[in-house]
Amino acid sequence: MAALAVARRAAARKCARGLTSEARTVPMIIDGKKQASQGTTFFDVHNPATGELIARTPQCTPAELKLAANSAAEAFRSWRTTPPSSRARVMHKLEGAIRDNTDAIAKTLTEEQGKTIADAKGDIFRGLEVVEMSCGIPSMLQGETLANVANSVDVHSYRVPLGVCAGIAPFNFPAMIPLWMFPPAVTAGNTYVMKPSERVPLSSIMLAELAMDCGLPPGVLNVVHGAHDTVNFLCDNEHIRAVSFVGGNAAGAHIYERAGRNGKRAQCNLGAKNHAIILPDADPVSVVNQLVGASCGAAGQRCMAISVAIFVGKSQELIPKIAEEAAKLKVGPGNDPATDVGPLISAQAKSRVEQLIQSGVDEGAKLHLDGRQPAVPAANKDGYFVGPTIFSQVKRGMQIYDQEIFGPVLACVEASSFDEAIKFINDNPFGNGTAVFTRSGAAARKFVDEIEAGQVGVNVPIPVPLPMFSFTGNKKSILGDLNFYGKAGVNFYTQLKTVTSAWRDDGHIEKLSTAGVGAV
Repeated sequence: MAALAVARRAAARKCARGLTSEARTVPMIIDGKKQASQGTTFFDVHNPATGELIARTPQCTPAELKLAANSAAEAFRSWRTTPPSSRARVMHKLEGAIRDNTDAIAKTLTEEQGKTIADAKGDIFRGLEVVEMSCGIPSMLQGETLANVANSVDVHSYRVPLGVCAGIAPFNFPAMIPLWMFPPAVTAGNTYVMKPSERVPLSSIMLAELAMDCGLPPGVLNVVHGAHDTVNFLCDNEHIRAVSFVGGNAAGAHIYERAGRNGKRAQCNLGAKNHAIILPDADPVSVVNQLVGASCGAAGQRCMAISVAIFVGKSQELIPKIAEEAAKLKVGPGNDPATDVGPLISAQAKSRVEQLIQSGVDEGAKLHLDGRQPAVPAANKDGYFVGPTIFSQVKRGMQIYDQEIFGPVLACVEASSFDEAIKFINDNPFGNGTAVFTRSGAAARKFVDEIEAGQVGVNVPIPVPLPMFSFTGNKKSILGDLNFYGKAGVNFYTQLKTVTSAWRDDGHIEKLSTAGVGAV
């Protein structure tokens, strides 16, 4: 096992080194083999910190996509009958392999996505927690039994895999989101077709290779690439029974509708607008530090970022201090250990965030800290950087409030009462996450009871549940009624089978019980 780990680390380092020398075409993984696509359309993968072209993602051909689905369907025939404990052992090995290769994966992730190394390792670790959870899935597949529901009739139910499932991942968490998807699915007995974001496919390829090194059989996990054509294929293909998606609202609505029309299950995590309420009794040091990190960490490119802070009463006196602390964050390339805020994913994302900042100024919000055109090293002059930005006097109807910015921008709102602040949040159509900062247990309990968002933090700004629970965003932040990971995730990837048995042939039982009696 130790020798295998060393070999895996060496392979991962070789992969990471190869990315910086010249742009290469990202391979598919079909039936356990890395393959070059014959597609002629490509999506460029740029290092967001430099603008350098580091890889090209192919649009897989229709024949290649069908080959991947067929491979997964064929692999399901034997994988579904593999004992659950054997499937879980693959996840145990994968957990160790990811830990062994975290540095190499983080280096690749930072290069393709732009995150700081610390954020990249956090991305990997939060996905690793789902791999750990998946090791316990066999016990979640147990069913229920009721004996003698009628004379000599017994009923029992248990969970069985669906078949081939598919995952469509976003750009902002290249490791975590794929690890939300395929480990629970395959441990439950399904096979999987994974489509990473065409902007950040390299980390997913590394994770899939590690899974195969750890014993995942050929065809159980296939990786394909592309944009709309690939998404539509996954929604339409007759072998695929369920589709998981994390990303934008328009794409999610399309996937949910199209997959549903074709009789598939779908779980789609969509956009968000996460609010925090700061009450006057909150610890000021904690509020300042946590709001700066929750709004600017990962360059604001996360669906659980706090992008709106509502200050009740005199707590608004903290806003200048938040701007002061945010201004101390260092903007730069993710591979610099001193960097606090890395680049956005693309030049288009940078332009959009800058335009939204300008709209805030034009629409009357007060700009305390302007993150446009931050100082960065000369080597990163072509990178896609926007620094921490803090607004106050933000109102509903302003673009910086109504839109999900997906950048390091905090919009501060003033409220005269706790009730007004709660209503302000509940009036928002999204319901991913929210938080309250207070020293009052009664106030915290009121908030938890009355707030509508699905994931609630009390003095915790980003309350993403650990995988023994499930990711429970609600309202317009999700389409589908079964959430990611935890018990809900296992239920999404399985279905109940109920067996009713009757054994009433008393004469046959008597014959069996007297067989051989009197024989010499």
